[in-house]
Amino acid sequence: QVQLVESGGGQVQRGKSLTLSCTASGLIFSSFTMSWFRRFPGKDREFVGAINWGSGNTNFDDSVKGRFSMSRDRAKKIGYLHMNNLQPEDTAVYYCAADPSRTVLCGTPFGYNYWGQGTQVTVSS
Repeated sequence: QVQLVESGGGQVQRGKSLTLSCTASGLIFSSFTMSWFRRFPGKDREFVGAINWGSGNTNFDDSVKGRFSMSRDRAKKIGYLHMNNLQPEDTAVYYCAADPSRTVLCGTPFGYNYWGQGTQVTVSS
């Protein structure tokens, strides 16, 4: 059974950094994409970034390019979302998702079969 567990959320001040982790268990796929999405209050999940687990290639939404990055520890099956220069508009619930059928260019939540429970990130001004 595939399980994704996010951690690392919290409250930070504007301009600070935060790293989210997504620990995967039960993933037997040799190749898959791990992505991060975020949900603002009253809105659908929006794409943040994605990483190809094998190659390490990444793709990001324009709203976070230059501020956010992703990495992964293949041995431990942990994906990371490194968030720098956080702004109040980054306040949201962040979700990680994974699926072997998705690519880093699939900037929508559709088609992802595996999701974490979400972690709150709050950025105060």
